[in-house]
Amino acid sequence: MAPAISSTTVDLHYNRHQKAALNATNRLVQGTELADMPLEQVIKVTSTTPARIGIFNQAAQTWSHKFYWKSMRPNGGGAPSGRLKEKIDSDLGGLDKFKQTFAAAAAGQFGSGWAWLIVDGGALKIVSTSNAATPMAEGKTCLLAIDVFEHAYYVDYQNRRADYIAAWLDQLVNWDFAAEQLIKST
Repeated sequence: MAPAISSTTVDLHYNRHQKAALNATNRLVQGTELADMPLEQVIKVTSTTPARIGIFNQAAQTWSHKFYWKSMRPNGGGAPSGRLKEKIDSDLGGLDKFKQTFAAAAAGQFGSGWAWLIVDGGALKIVSTSNAATPMAEGKTCLLAIDVFEHAYYVDYQNRRADYIAAWLDQLVNWDFAAEQLIKST
């Protein structure tokens, strides 16, 4: 992912933060009816149960991080094509407007969270969520996600979140993955 994201950041993010969420999820569901459910189902079942918020938080962080890694790739960036490009043009005003709106959603997320490109009611939308919240738990189809928790960028960018977001969009975004998710949404 270098130079946009260093190997030090990837190691810290993947091997510590994501791994801790996965281990916590496994520990919390062990011996419960949730243990044999797919991760997505665990998230949906626990998202509306206050007594299970701890499980939801860890499971949603695990899922969102897996999704984040797929949302980018080395030598990513560029422009989408095909149906995804058409939807970005028609629903979001084109690639430049998408980047501007997505970057604003990510930069404007107070504290920790995510910015997402989603399908909602057949239309592409950009949303941000706090902490472990994910549009997937609400039945939305996610196409892309950027992590704006400090562990995603602070080693490389310190407090320059906007620079991280710009690098992510210009050098890492995985349009092929987003296009695959769009196909699955129909």
